[in-house]
Amino acid sequence: MEIELWWLLALPLFFGLGWLAARIDIRHLVRESRALPRSYFAGLNFLLNEQPDRAIDSFIEATSKDPQTVELQFALGNLFRRRGETDRAIQIHQALAAREDARAEQRLNARLELGLDFLKAGLLDRAEEAFVGLRGSAVDIEALHHLLDIYQQEKEWHKAIDVARALPENESHRAQKDIAQFLCELATQALAQSRMGDARTLLGEALATHRKCVRALMLLGDAAAAEQKWEEAIEHWQRIEQQNPVYLALVASRMADAYRKLGRERQGITLLKSYLERHASLDLLDVVFKEELDAEGPAGALTLVREELRRNPTLLGLDKLLEAQLQTLPPEARTDSDLMKNIIHAHTRRVARYRCDSCGFKARQFHWRCPACGGWETYPPKRTEEFDLTP
Repeated sequence: MEIELWWLLALPLFFGLGWLAARIDIRHLVRESRALPRSYFAGLNFLLNEQPDRAIDSFIEATSKDPQTVELQFALGNLFRRRGETDRAIQIHQALAAREDARAEQRLNARLELGLDFLKAGLLDRAEEAFVGLRGSAVDIEALHHLLDIYQQEKEWHKAIDVARALPENESHRAQKDIAQFLCELATQALAQSRMGDARTLLGEALATHRKCVRALMLLGDAAAAEQKWEEAIEHWQRIEQQNPVYLALVASRMADAYRKLGRERQGITLLKSYLERHASLDLLDVVFKEELDAEGPAGALTLVREELRRNPTLLGLDKLLEAQLQTLPPEARTDSDLMKNIIHAHTRRVARYRCDSCGFKARQFHWRCPACGGWETYPPKRTEEFDLTP
């Protein structure tokens, strides 16, 4: 009975304390909100309604009335950068970075935002300087990622490799793949300058970093072909089937040429036809068709395309079929077939595209690095025929 009486006496006390605490919090919140200029809330409202121009005007008015609003100035600088007014964004973030009354964390964030302003403005040297100055700070990882982006844009592959290896996730599959691509870029430069020894060393390092780097195998074959070591070149290119057979289309014409140099043209075509049977590809069909047409004439090419169309019916296959048939017809009978062939050929050129697996960007030519999202090896070298059926 005593316990129940105690609780009856304590409950009103607890309720009163809670009510008092709530009143204090509400009064504090109201006092803080009254201290902010009305233009601040107007700016927030414009932002929510996707009216950035009017929001900027309101924020400028708010900062002129209360220059101590650091967070508001950050928001204003970011709005300027998004609108492309990088000069004004730079001015705001430079002022924030130099403010002695700002907290150390705020000055650090201002320096990071300043680097992003320079990056947006295309001032890569100044952006690099800003991010290098942030190394070892609390925003070190963010600075490293931005530096990696800058070095890839400037094609500073040695620096890109150093930064990629400094990132915490440098042991991940994606990081290893990217580093291998940077090494391949350096090897490409070495091959262009006929520094075969340097190129082979770099490509060996690329394969050690990422053992499934198809591009390294392709370039090793190119290096051997440049020295007329045709057998060695073919061996490197043949290994691509075990690595990733979709890339065979990129070396098909090189393999055919190497076999031709060795005097074994028919053997090369037979090998490419076997690849086509096992790994259907529009680009591989294009190469094999040309080789068969040159070696066996229209009749052999026609047989090849008919067999491929039965296995994989595509517009490109039909285009090649009509091309082969045209050459077997007398000139007076080619008019209608030639018109049909031209229509299908134009359509296949329009719809057959390479597509990035990461962002979906489509392109007519193959890219090792996506022009849209910047991802490496996100473009399978396999064109697909995509149709827009919208009426």
